[in-house]
Amino acid sequence: MASSPTSKDKKKSMKQSRLLCCKLYISESRNHAALDSIERAAGLDPETAIVNKFEDRAYNRVRYTLVSYVAHDSTGSPIYSPLQQTVIAMAEAAYQAINLELHSGAHPRLGVVDDIVFHPLARASLEEAAWLAKSVAREIGSRFQVPVFLYAAAHPTGKALDIIRRELGYYRPNFMGNQWAGWDQPEVLAEKPDEGPTRVSRARGISMIGARPWVGLYNIPIMSTDVSAARRIARMVSARGGGLPTVQTLGLVHGEESTEIACMLLEPNQIGAERVQNRVEMLAAQEGLDVEKGYFTDFSPEMIVDKYVNLISAERD
Repeated sequence: MASSPTSKDKKKSMKQSRLLCCKLYISESRNHAALDSIERAAGLDPETAIVNKFEDRAYNRVRYTLVSYVAHDSTGSPIYSPLQQTVIAMAEAAYQAINLELHSGAHPRLGVVDDIVFHPLARASLEEAAWLAKSVAREIGSRFQVPVFLYAAAHPTGKALDIIRRELGYYRPNFMGNQWAGWDQPEVLAEKPDEGPTRVSRARGISMIGARPWVGLYNIPIMSTDVSAARRIARMVSARGGGLPTVQTLGLVHGEESTEIACMLLEPNQIGAERVQNRVEMLAAQEGLDVEKGYFTDFSPEMIVDKYVNLISAERD
């Protein structure tokens, strides 16, 4: 008689499954009632797990890291992932609870549901992540009447997120020179979105939805309120400013006593946090500024898989 699979066997099987990770960025972190309603919506499907939540009150922004599997038809094409209904439910709760016109923070944003990015984990492929990104984009565009711009692997030509954001004025603060408040963009977009209408709801804004390989998110505090200096350092560190290849940066106000270099490491296995930290420290020293040790805002892909497996196993036991 065959023995039933042990808990260890089940966890090993899940780790070898095709898993997708979604990072969902929402423009709110100070309204706890809004966050509670978003998280209740996330809990409706037991096969999706929130493995991390990163809140930043200065930025007034929250990021949820979610994981679930992707299922396929007999030809091997992806047909279903519990992530889709979970992300849509969270987006609906966010749109009901948050008004972008009343939002302000020290981080750029263009929408209530500002960015949704899918990463392949375990045995999943980038194509599967792109399939899910496009499926979610269609539903957000049609159901909530929100303009959606696709990027990276979800975009027909692989258009980069930072290029789309630059075209839409994402990086330009509209309040006090270092804050983003309300909606001050045209209500009819000059660029046609990939999904949804060209007219923007001022309360909801627009969304970016994409798929790409894993990206490291690493922030480095600067012990100065001089945001101009932080921006100079950020630019010199970034690939765009002639600094480190595959590194994107923002110099932002972070609270009343400091600024921060927010870094996206597009190829973290090639150019990682230590190298970025050293470059920031060198440039800050030239400005006479002190730098604290940076921090990642999320777990590694391996840790995320482990956390997902443990959470789902505990739910099933």
